[in-house]
Order: sequence, then C-alpha cells, then structure tokens
Amino acid sequence: MSVKGRVGVGGGEMGSRNAVVSRNLALLLCFGSFSAGILFTNRIWTEPERTNLESENCNQKLKVENHTSINSLGQISNTQYDISALDSKISNIEMKLAAAKAEQQSLLRGDIASGNLKRKYFMVIGINTAFSSRKRRDSVRTTWMPQGEARKKLEKEKGIVIRFVIGHSSTAGGILDKAIEAEEMVHGDFLRLEHVEGYLELSAKTKTYFSTAVALWDADFYIKVDDDVHVNLGTYCINMSMKMFLWDLGLSV
Repeated sequence: MSVKGRVGVGGGEMGSRNAVVSRNLALLLCFGSFSAGILFTNRIWTEPERTNLESENCNQKLKVENHTSINSLGQISNTQYDISALDSKISNIEMKLAAAKAEQQSLLRGDIASGNLKRKYFMVIGINTAFSSRKRRDSVRTTWMPQGEARKKLEKEKGIVIRFVIGHSSTAGGILDKAIEAEEMVHGDFLRLEHVEGYLELSAKTKTYFSTAVALWDADFYIKVDDDVHVNLGTYCINMSMKMFLWDLGLSV
C-alpha cells in the first residue's frame, strides 16, 4: 500500500511538471505568433507606402515631362508662326514687284502705241560750273567723268548722263560764250541753260537745270553737284540702285 502511495505521489509531480511545460510552450507559441503577426502587418503596411511614394514620384516626373513637352510645343508653334508671317511678307513684296513690273510694261506698251517712246535713263548728273572754272572742269574730266567714247558708252549701256551745267553770258556772243562754245566742240559735255546768266541766281539756275533735264531725259534720278566735288561714280550708282530697289519694295529710305 505504501509503495502505491509513493508511486501516486511521483506521478502527480510528473503531471504537474508536464502541465507547466505545456503552459510555457503555449505562451511561447502565442508570443511567437504575435511577433510574427506584427512583422507581417508592418511589412504589409510598408509595401503600400513604398508603392505610393514610387507612384507619386512617377506622377511628378510625368508632370515635369508633360510641362517640358508643352513648352517645346509652344516654342515650335511660335517658330511656325514667325515663319508663316515672314512668308506672308515675302509674298506681299513679290506681289508688289509683279504689279509694278506689269504697270511699267503697260506704260511702255502705251508709249510705243502712241509713238511717244522715250529712252529711259538711270540718272542724269548736272555739274554746276561757271565761265571762269576751266581748271575745275578739266580736273573733273581727268578724274571721275569719262570722256569721248567712254562717256557715250556710259550713257548707252548704263543710262548715266553727265553734263556741265552753265548759262549764257550777259553779252550774247561775247568772249565768254565763245570760249564755252570752243570747249563744247572739243568735249561735247555741256548743258547750256536758256535765260540764265553766268553764275548768279543759283536757285533759279538750279530750278532751270532740273526742268531742262526732265524735258531732255527720262531718268530715275536727277542729280546736281558742283564742279569742286569729285564723285565716286561706282559707289554713287550702287547707292542709287539700292534706294530704287527699296522704293520698289515700298520701303522708305
């Protein structure tokens, strides 16, 4: 009987120990499951946050790219507008030139039909001079004013007429007039003005020169210089040509 009692007591101790171990194991499992649940939950919440951040970054990049694309499109549109405006201006200029040429040809045909065809010159240059200015005239002749056949060729091919402009002396047929007539026979480069005496009354002489030149030559330009001026004829013609071109375009100079 006593042996059985010991055995029973020993078995009770073993059962209590097993119960304690089972309780501890259960607590350990619960703690482990709780920790694993927390880690799993944190990971689940962290992933969406990263995804959201990446999504926001992508959206910002898309916005920047869209803004850049819009700016580029705006610049292209402005450039196309400038090109279109320039093309329009060029077209208007071409139309004006075509209209001017057509008008000129119409006038020319009208002159031919009426028999009033007149040679068209580029420019007429009148060199204001006096009876006593022979040395100045000779200086002009030896520098920028062509002589003889060269002057005639200049008139025929380039349409440039150059003449010394002078009136008559107060004594008709006097020595001064005879000297100019002798000089004219040698060079043939004078324009004698009627009802103008000597070098006086320059304003009246200038007015008479222009009216006489217009009556004799149909030119684009009528120019007056003095006999103490030496002209660079090539540069002068280029400047006049440029002015005429700008006028044809309707531009002021």
